Amino acid sequence: MNGNDSPGLPVTRIQASRGWVSLKLAEVWEFRELLYFLIWRDVKVRYKQTLVGAGWAIIQPVFTMAVFSIFFGRLAKMPSDGIPYPVFSLAALVPWTFFANALTQAANSLATNANLVTKVYFPRLIIPTAGVLAGLFDLAISFVVLVGLMGYYGIFPKVQMLAFPLFIGLAVVAAMGVGLWMAAVNVEYRDVRYALPFVVQFWMFATPIAYSSTLVPPEWRTLYAVNPMVGVIEGIRWSLLGTGSVSWGMLAVSCLVALGLLISGAFYFRRMEKDFADRI
Repeated sequence: MNGNDSPGLPVTRIQASRGWVSLKLAEVWEFRELLYFLIWRDVKVRYKQTLVGAGWAIIQPVFTMAVFSIFFGRLAKMPSDGIPYPVFSLAALVPWTFFANALTQAANSLATNANLVTKVYFPRLIIPTAGVLAGLFDLAISFVVLVGLMGYYGIFPKVQMLAFPLFIGLAVVAAMGVGLWMAAVNVEYRDVRYALPFVVQFWMFATPIAYSSTLVPPEWRTLYAVNPMVGVIEGIRWSLLGTGSVSWGMLAVSCLVALGLLISGAFYFRRMEKDFADRI
C-alpha cells in the first residue's frame, strides 16, 4: 500500500502461483453469481438464431436412437435385457448426450472465453463448471421424451427411480473431471479441439449404449468399469427400466475413477491456471 491508498480499504494482491496449489473452493463460492450468469448465457447462446431452438436437445438423442434401433436392434439383434430396444438405447443416449456435450463445452470453454480470461480476475474453475452445468438444461428436456417413450411401451419406474439423480450426479462428476483436464491441456495444445470428436466417438462405443454390459465377459467387467460412464448407464437403466440389478463392484470402480478424475483434474487445472492468460 502506498501513500495514495485510502486507509482501511482492503487490498487484494494477485500473484502467479507456483507448483501445486489449493483449489480455493471458498473463492469459487464467492463468485457463484458469475457462475449462474455464465450458465444462463451458455444456455441462451447455444440456441440463439436456430430454427428448432431447444428442440435440438431432443433431436440428437432421438435420431441416434432411431438409427441404433434399426441397425443394432433389428438387424444385429442386440440383446436388450428384455426391454424394448428403443427405450433401452434412449435410456443410455440421454445421459451420454449430456456427457459428450458437457465434455466438449468444458474442454473448449477457456478458448471460447479468451477475452474474459485475459481481462478480468475470477476463479477460472467457474468457466468449465458453467459449461458442464449448462448441459443439465438439455438433459431435462430429453428426459421428458424418455419418460414419454417409457409410458408408450408400458414401462413405469419403481422405487429405485429415487437413485436416478445419483447416477446423473456421477455423470456430472465424470464430465467435470475429464473436462477440467481437457480444458487445461487445450490452452497449451490446440490439437485437443481436433482430437476430441474422435475421442468422444470412440468413448461412445466403449460404453454400453447400443449393447448391454452383459455381453462383456465377467472377468473383464471390472476393467470395463474403469470407464465411468459404464456405471452411469448401467445405473440409469436399473433405476428407470428395472433391468436386473446393479453390479455394485462395477459401480464402485466407476465412482472411484470419476472422483479421481475430478480431483486430479481440478488440481491440474489450478496448477496450470497461472499461464492461461499468457497462452490463450
